[in-house]
Amino acid sequence: MAYLFTSESVSEGHPDKISDQISDALLDNFLAFDPEAKVACETLVTTGQVVLAGEVKSNTYLDVQQIARDVINKIGYTKGAYQFSGDSCGVISLIHEQSQDINQGVDRASKEEQGAGDQGMMFGYATSETENYMPLALEISHSILQELAAIRRENEQITYLRPDSKSQVTIEYSDDNVPQRIDAIVISTQHDDFDSDDDRMLAKIKKDLVEILIPRVKSKLPAYAQALFNDDIVYHINPTGKFVIGGPHGDTGLTGRKIIVDTYGGKGAHGGGAFSGKDPSKVDRSAAYAARHIAKNLVAAGVAKEVLVQVSYAIGVVEPTSIFVDTYGTSLVDLTDGEIARRVADIFDMRPAAIESRLKLRSPMYSETAAYGHMGRKPQTVNKVFESPYSGRVEKAVELFTWEKLDYVDQVKSAFNL
Repeated sequence: MAYLFTSESVSEGHPDKISDQISDALLDNFLAFDPEAKVACETLVTTGQVVLAGEVKSNTYLDVQQIARDVINKIGYTKGAYQFSGDSCGVISLIHEQSQDINQGVDRASKEEQGAGDQGMMFGYATSETENYMPLALEISHSILQELAAIRRENEQITYLRPDSKSQVTIEYSDDNVPQRIDAIVISTQHDDFDSDDDRMLAKIKKDLVEILIPRVKSKLPAYAQALFNDDIVYHINPTGKFVIGGPHGDTGLTGRKIIVDTYGGKGAHGGGAFSGKDPSKVDRSAAYAARHIAKNLVAAGVAKEVLVQVSYAIGVVEPTSIFVDTYGTSLVDLTDGEIARRVADIFDMRPAAIESRLKLRSPMYSETAAYGHMGRKPQTVNKVFESPYSGRVEKAVELFTWEKLDYVDQVKSAFNL
């Protein structure tokens, strides 16, 4: 019997995502001026206020208040009517030095013997149902909000949009797990109070999103995704009514509260650790990226159609405590999942320092991850400039989303005789 599966996304203007973006901007600035910095920054945003907290071990000093304001303004919170603005909000910093009890388990005389920054388990996932090996419902959910943000910034076709929004896509699958059609789309977008008649205002918002936004989204998707759009899609547009009060004025935001949006939209699994604001010595982040890298290269090489990879660590210990692989019965090689896992351990060095080196994680690459997902993004190199009143100016060429590279496919094929 056919079944439904749903994934959601949230925009860069969602309060939790504002927090993630501030935390990762702080991390990038620390790494730009001190590549060996140890950073764990958390951010809280609410009406007119930003609170920065966390632990840092670094030889540089930053104007963290200005970095936070710049992020908020870039997102689009620039008007007093939003009750939250980069130029007027209060910014309180409670950041302090990293605990020596934690640091002693991470820093070692030999970089290669660096211990894991925490215990826990991390997951990576990949599926052949899309070109970038991501779950399709999540991909479309992200695409809706990325296009909505583009329309908001253009301020031409739709002129009343505000930064806060959410999307959700439900797809019907066949018994053999093949997407058949989009069943429902939910979009909630913050907007100006542009009409005294609420019913008329909501009707216009729904009409604009269905007739302007959705065709733009569809046109940018690959053919297999476009084919899933149909005349029977149920649209829920701002289903609670008008959405004028939003952003941090409508809902407090915290770093790390959108971990499923950040990863696989409910497919696969999640170890529970958030990413944003953490330097790569925290395996919550680096090992999750490494596990995605493994899963994607396994699927691309033809080992299986769908792969889940779990890795686990003990704090301060160099080698992972386990590596697990689940192919969900889709394996294309004559090996058990346990045997596949053992070969994975031979191909990919999962010591924390090796992951940092392989994926080039000690560069200021993280701000771009903090909205619209950490996985499934396009690897690319960009030039970034960082300025500090205390440390001067740094310009760097930075590789983004290195864990999305298919640079181990040949090694995987060789190891599995493919």
